[in-house]
Amino acid sequence: MVDFYQRLGVTRGASADEIKKAYRKLARQYHPDHNPGDKSAEEKFKQLNEAFEVLSDAKKRRMYDEFGDDAAKLGWDEKKAEQFRAYRSGGFAGGGMPGGFAGDGGSSSAFDFEEILSQMFGAQGRPGRRSGPRAGGDMHAELEVSLADAVLGGEKTVSIHGKRLSVKIPAGVETGSRIRLSGQGEPGERGGPPGDLFIDVAVQEHPLVRREGQDLYLELPVTIGEAALGAEVRVPIFGGSGTVTIKPGTQSGTKMRLRGKGVPGLRGGATGDLYLVIMIKLPEPLDEAAKKAVHTLEKHYSGDVRAKLAL
Repeated sequence: MVDFYQRLGVTRGASADEIKKAYRKLARQYHPDHNPGDKSAEEKFKQLNEAFEVLSDAKKRRMYDEFGDDAAKLGWDEKKAEQFRAYRSGGFAGGGMPGGFAGDGGSSSAFDFEEILSQMFGAQGRPGRRSGPRAGGDMHAELEVSLADAVLGGEKTVSIHGKRLSVKIPAGVETGSRIRLSGQGEPGERGGPPGDLFIDVAVQEHPLVRREGQDLYLELPVTIGEAALGAEVRVPIFGGSGTVTIKPGTQSGTKMRLRGKGVPGLRGGATGDLYLVIMIKLPEPLDEAAKKAVHTLEKHYSGDVRAKLAL
């Protein structure tokens, strides 16, 4: 059986970042949205999520490293794991492990693991007695959203194990934000409640707008005339547009601040600002008449514009 590390293509000593990077790469490759109707890719995607759900959780990973697939049968419960360790070493009431223990980090073919769990954790310790309801495991998925969705909020659809779910994106999310969908994880056992689905958000880079925390930065092109003489110019903002006043004599690189037009606070905090960075744009193409006008303009500079430039 291919273990969880092999599913993600990493070594058992891989760091948390290496595991996450490997999962992201493979999840994109086998995501059902990229492989419509491909049952093989759908099953591969399911296996990747199962592996990442365990290896991205430090506690579960430790138990998986020790018990392998049998860790899930212990319910990822450390108290049960401790009792099981005592049982297999002969310290548990009732003696040692029947038939011995392979001790290879999860191989338990020498004994009936389900029977032992029934003996250890069944009601009043009677063999064959089934344990009570058990909650289903949590699941993890990744979702990429646009910067516009991060600023305005929105709704996306994700495919998990062949089931399509609608996810509300709250305004203000950033890369690393986590959205919880209660009851959308693995089903419970014997009447137990289902687990939860945790969606890790990654915000895509925008080709024109840079985000720094809750503030946004946009380079605003203006003509030489608009910068020199002043003008009212249109500015796009997420969810609409507006106008700003360019003062006469505005230099390239000047920043203009639009309060409250940045990214909203994710948990009710203040909304950031939008900064416009003025960039003076020359005419294209620069024909002879334009060049002549530039030569005339050059005569109005007083001294070396780089005289104070020093490092």
